[in-house]
Amino acid sequence: MKVFSSDCTFDYSWDEVSTANWRKYCPWNDKSTHVVAVDTLSRTVDPETGILRTERLITCNQSVPHWVSSLFGGNPTSHVYEISYVDPVSKKVTMCSSNLTWSNVLNVQETVVYKPSQLKPRTTTEFKQEAQITALCGGWQKIKNKVEEASIERFSQNAKLGREGFEAVLEMSRRVFGEQHEKEKHMQL
Repeated sequence: MKVFSSDCTFDYSWDEVSTANWRKYCPWNDKSTHVVAVDTLSRTVDPETGILRTERLITCNQSVPHWVSSLFGGNPTSHVYEISYVDPVSKKVTMCSSNLTWSNVLNVQETVVYKPSQLKPRTTTEFKQEAQITALCGGWQKIKNKVEEASIERFSQNAKLGREGFEAVLEMSRRVFGEQHEKEKHMQL
């Protein structure tokens, strides 16, 4: 098993980040063109805690390294199962995802957490990401290591693009919805 971890701080409030999170695969995010569909499977709110729990199926088209597809075959379309929890009281978004496609060869368990920064809780949000990647290639340790190393490298590249794309979504959301919010405030005056 190999572990990838990353963290950063977004210069946006938790309210902005937790709202924009639902738009991160939108058309204006040119870093997520590999995502072809996001289907909500279920959404519930716990009446006692107020926690919003959402299950989604994310469909992607991704290129697979040639040596991997020649070893294991495959199709560029893949599916990821995601469960997210939005806790409005503690101001924390937790997203847990796992791959459904090729899960008999490679298991990827990812957890992402967004919460207000301790330094500037009103204006910045901490982002933490961790992925545990395990190749399930039987007793072939060399192949297993190679698959895990290649997967970590690919995951790292995709994570960087994902953060860049989410920054663009946050900026666009602030411009579009910030202007709308300002207009609504002025209309109420």
